[in-house]
Amino acid sequence: MTSIKNILFALGLILFLNFTTIYAQNKVLTEEELLLPAEDMKWFRDAKFGMFIHWGLYSIIGKGEWVMFNKRMDVDEYAALSNQFAAPKFDADKWAAVAEEAGMKYMVMVSKHHDGFSLWNSQASKDKFNSMNSAAHKDFVKEYIAAAKNKGLKVGLYYSPLDWRFPGYFFPKMYNASAQELKAQTYGQLRELMSDYGKIDLLWYDGGEDNWLGMGGLEFGGSSPGWHTRPKDKPYTGDFSWEPLKLNSIVRQLQPKIVINPRNGWKGDFDTREKEDGGMQTNRPWERCMTIAKGGWGWVPNAKVWPLDTLLKKLVKVVSMDGNFLLNVGPNAAGEIEPEQVQRLKDMGAWLKINGESIYGTRGGPVDFNSNWGGTTQKDNFVYIQVINRPGNGKLEIPYKGKKVLSASYLASGTKLKFSQTDGSFTVQMPLENQESMVSVIKLTVK
Repeated sequence: MTSIKNILFALGLILFLNFTTIYAQNKVLTEEELLLPAEDMKWFRDAKFGMFIHWGLYSIIGKGEWVMFNKRMDVDEYAALSNQFAAPKFDADKWAAVAEEAGMKYMVMVSKHHDGFSLWNSQASKDKFNSMNSAAHKDFVKEYIAAAKNKGLKVGLYYSPLDWRFPGYFFPKMYNASAQELKAQTYGQLRELMSDYGKIDLLWYDGGEDNWLGMGGLEFGGSSPGWHTRPKDKPYTGDFSWEPLKLNSIVRQLQPKIVINPRNGWKGDFDTREKEDGGMQTNRPWERCMTIAKGGWGWVPNAKVWPLDTLLKKLVKVVSMDGNFLLNVGPNAAGEIEPEQVQRLKDMGAWLKINGESIYGTRGGPVDFNSNWGGTTQKDNFVYIQVINRPGNGKLEIPYKGKKVLSASYLASGTKLKFSQTDGSFTVQMPLENQESMVSVIKLTVK
């Protein structure tokens, strides 16, 4: 009798544990429960500089990642491009090596853009529209993740729930079956990405609810490129939703420590700024993304690369305002990052090898960014003045009400600089004959 009781107790315990496991897996977290604690966000806030990569079938055409939508391409005609997508020069190790040499600490690669083409062996993809079934016959996501991890870089994946192949995205009531099929694809694909490749550090949504390309947020017949954003007070009346809390609860269950951006209907762990830098923000982590070349995010031939000083000034501006800088490259169809872009990244890395102390692991400084002279960052008992425009007479005066300054020197050379401090300002003399770089950094030791 005792043995039977023990057996029944053991069976009951197993059923209870299975039930609680299933319950935990299916539990929908609240907005606040989804948020990562500050200690799990520290790597992101410390990293400061990352590489964004837009690459896919649109790279064959060379007119940006929106070409399918902008040109109203036939879905089957666009899908046929996968037969040309051989990517003979794709080398994820080279991509990761470029990111490392540029001084970047994390990478974010597009796994699927709005065109629906998946750069991994996605079984959840409608019609198996993925890179394994392309001319390349490769799982690019797998190779990218392995390469990034091999270089010690944090791994990020961009994923767009939107897919232009589904009319149910735009008209969910009219094409309800299509809308539900799209939703099922999204849940299935995110389960694949979050389950099949080990630890993923960052999930970068785009094309989800509540962002500029939000659900029902497009109207036809507007200004170029043929659409405009519907006013927020006049949303589309369809009843489709990604159910972002449910979706991200699944993501959080599969990847408990993953950092999630806000373009998905939930506010996310950090804010994303794309078109404007904005101002200082310390209450929530944030990130500014932009392209290294003028033009689209995807490859455009002969796109002019931004000058080095422009990119360095953008980096220090964003970091001094307590943000991260995510810089995009668009490899060509063959899989290569163009040489001019590679060289520009190497030049940024050369500057960071000398001045990275003023970037990595810092927080926004005690003096707000000013386009007339630059900005500041801070770490421990040091303040770093990043000078983007050196005064003609070498005398830099900034408003400063911080701690007492004990010493000032160029970060690069250690050259001591003369300075003075009052209750509301700080003045330092930058030698005329010693302009160290297009962005000079002055290191202050404070009491």
